[in-house]
Amino acid sequence: MTMTFSRRALLGGLAAGVAMAALPPLGLAQEAPLPPDAQAFGATVAAKGPAPKPLRIAILSYQGTAFWEAADVGIRAATKYLKPLGTTVDYIQLGTTLTPEIMVAGLDGALAKQYDGIAATTIFDGTVSKVNEVVAAGIPVVAFIADSAQRSNRTVGMGTLAYEAGQSAGEAILKQLDGKGGKIAVITGYLGAAQHNDRMNGALDLIKKKAPNVKIVGPFENKDDDATAYSMASDAMTSNSDLKIIYVTAGGSEGAAKAVRDAGMTGKVGVVAYDDLPSKQQYKDAGEIVALVDQSPARQTFDSLVMLHNILGFKATYPANVTVPSRVALGKGAKS
Repeated sequence: MTMTFSRRALLGGLAAGVAMAALPPLGLAQEAPLPPDAQAFGATVAAKGPAPKPLRIAILSYQGTAFWEAADVGIRAATKYLKPLGTTVDYIQLGTTLTPEIMVAGLDGALAKQYDGIAATTIFDGTVSKVNEVVAAGIPVVAFIADSAQRSNRTVGMGTLAYEAGQSAGEAILKQLDGKGGKIAVITGYLGAAQHNDRMNGALDLIKKKAPNVKIVGPFENKDDDATAYSMASDAMTSNSDLKIIYVTAGGSEGAAKAVRDAGMTGKVGVVAYDDLPSKQQYKDAGEIVALVDQSPARQTFDSLVMLHNILGFKATYPANVTVPSRVALGKGAKS
């Protein structure tokens, strides 16, 4: 089930819980094979089942970019996979703007609705006290994609190691520069987001250490918006004739790549960014995007929901921190 709420509705709290259909008689819990679509996007957590009682899980996520659309693929697959095992997944859509207030409002609504478990992207430190309140109420929380810098009491945190992913991006940038120096423009999503800051600093710390002659332009905050990234990338190229790389730490890489193409700078300026998604393939094939550090969003949403099902139904335990490896995908003409 997918739910879309306005900010006012979220802040006002959600209505009473959804009635669950009765389950058939339960046998011994067995591991349900991962469906082919989940295997295709790299899911790693299989569900036990059926659950001993009906379970309700909420997943709170954002929309508006190709990245979140990819995360939706995992949500839909997990919803279908878990339904015959006795778990209903409600998808609470928070909209296109990432702020701690919107996430806190979503958590408040899910808490009022008495879900058994919650998965959420708790990227800001402003969400910590609310996550702690949810966990104190006996509701397990899995944080996926990005966690707050200040550690909450969430049950499990899943994602790439942002600083290390930034270093992988930094290595890719240095390979493209090939010791020739030049300038790098940095476009980041949200300056208050721990994951975005860690990605930025991971790359820049490495570059400053290994190539101190490289100059940094920015950072510029685009709030994960492609149109804003397009304008920022265009301005950076116009103002810096020796610009070599545009580094995008979050959403906006397609906008930056299109700016490179429209400026006729393909092969002269490359974009290094995140998330190897189908919508970016055209820019990889043409050479505007030279490297992408992938974080497997569909895998993360799917595995988060299945973990909650196993925790709630079968007292399964998982490490407090589950690391998703960062794979680097190269575009046409990129130096490896």
